[in-house]
Amino acid sequence: MTNKRRILIVGGGTAGWLTAAYLAKALRLPERSHLEITVLESPDISSVGVGEGTFPTIRSTLQFLGIDEAQFIRATSATMKQGIRFVDWAHAPTAGRQHQFFHPFEAPFYADGINLVPYWLLQDEATRPPFAEAMTLQYRVAQAQRAPKRAGEAPYAAPLNYAYHFDAIKLARLLADRARELGVRHVEGTVNHVALDTAGAIAHLDSVQQGRQERHQADLYIDCTGFRAELIGGALASPFKSVRGQLFADRALACKLPFESPDTPMESCTIATAHEAGWLWEIGLNGARGIGCVYSSSHLSDDRAAEILRAYCGAGRDEALAMRSIPFAPGYREQQWLKNCVAVGLSAGFLEPLESTGLVLIEAAVGMIAEMLPHSGPMEAPARRFNELMTARFDNIVGFLKLHYCLSQRTEPFWRDNTAPATIPARLAELLAQWRLRPPGRFDFVLDTETFAFFNYQYILYGMGVQTDLGAGRADFTQGDEAQKLFAKIQRFAERALVDLPSHRALIQQINAVK
Repeated sequence: MTNKRRILIVGGGTAGWLTAAYLAKALRLPERSHLEITVLESPDISSVGVGEGTFPTIRSTLQFLGIDEAQFIRATSATMKQGIRFVDWAHAPTAGRQHQFFHPFEAPFYADGINLVPYWLLQDEATRPPFAEAMTLQYRVAQAQRAPKRAGEAPYAAPLNYAYHFDAIKLARLLADRARELGVRHVEGTVNHVALDTAGAIAHLDSVQQGRQERHQADLYIDCTGFRAELIGGALASPFKSVRGQLFADRALACKLPFESPDTPMESCTIATAHEAGWLWEIGLNGARGIGCVYSSSHLSDDRAAEILRAYCGAGRDEALAMRSIPFAPGYREQQWLKNCVAVGLSAGFLEPLESTGLVLIEAAVGMIAEMLPHSGPMEAPARRFNELMTARFDNIVGFLKLHYCLSQRTEPFWRDNTAPATIPARLAELLAQWRLRPPGRFDFVLDTETFAFFNYQYILYGMGVQTDLGAGRADFTQGDEAQKLFAKIQRFAERALVDLPSHRALIQQINAVK
């Protein structure tokens, strides 16, 4: 690279500042005088800013950026997340009894060459333990509100796989500080004009700040303007592909509540509770609970959604409950890299909050940008491959999210509509037919375009009560005694973990006590 290459990231928030920090680190910005990375952030536009959850991949990302784990936890009010507990998804509650299942981050236990899944499937359905409990000790650790690690263990390392819950606005601030340390320029201003050249690429854009106009030119423009998609959607008019025909939710109401007391036990998982036309999330941050109601506006009024959220939060909170409405259009842009502009984050697409895929899509996009970025020549060279991979990733996530809805036995119109064959992606329908006779396996998925592995599908499939009939091949599974020993071993490991691991709240308090 002999000529100066300029990257302009338009928009801050988690997407903008994570992109800036990651590119600065990956491209060794402090060592390269011929490279410039700038974030243009409007002080007039706020981030969505609800409490968020993410994937275990965020640990590797934060470690790569050189952010200390304890510093991250303290700065973002973060807590640890070991998976998702689903309540009332398979069936509506009856006689006060809830149906629950757990989707842990740990893969099913595998040892001594034995795949335990068939042996669990061949057990008596009436007496066998839940799938996640049988397959991993993380089920019981999370149920007991234990942490996935001990205080003395190395940063980002633990006996059990985990991610975080965090305050998104605070994370953006932390990432901004790190990006600036790595040499990223920060300019404040609101975009008021985008000029295109004769080829339809961005020639420059203008911003205004306190009445002062400024022109910005770059080789690559990264659109992190959120749902507004000012560059990729507004200036370049990249078409938006709606997936509302598969995923019906298009609204969320969010609020925060304090814990009842400083000693209230703290979950180390997201709680996702189904309601008549969607679901509610609950996450524990340090100092507050983030709660939200996700719903389909075609099946539920805004007033009824607010009523459901208030009821979930409990009596006596109506006056103090400050709800934030977040409308969204489920879908994505198939051309997320168009000409000399690439969209990252909400500007590229958003499906819905289920399974916390928003941040992991940012991680996937910025990782590819860092690797594919041309050292010379046209910036749009990687666009076709980037778009293929991101489109496949979005499509695969649509299928995984739809799995949660289309297997439900609930009878409300929202849930019945979700079981209509026309709303189920063809690839998912084909796999569901196969999984009636065999469990999901690794050859069902191409890993480079997947966010979820085959065992993630197993946790949802069997948590929702789907039956895989292996009866015809029962005689082929000859390691039953060895499998039973491994099932018992998992339970012994779980018992030991409940003794060895601290409570989740105790660990978070200990981390925050050390400055």
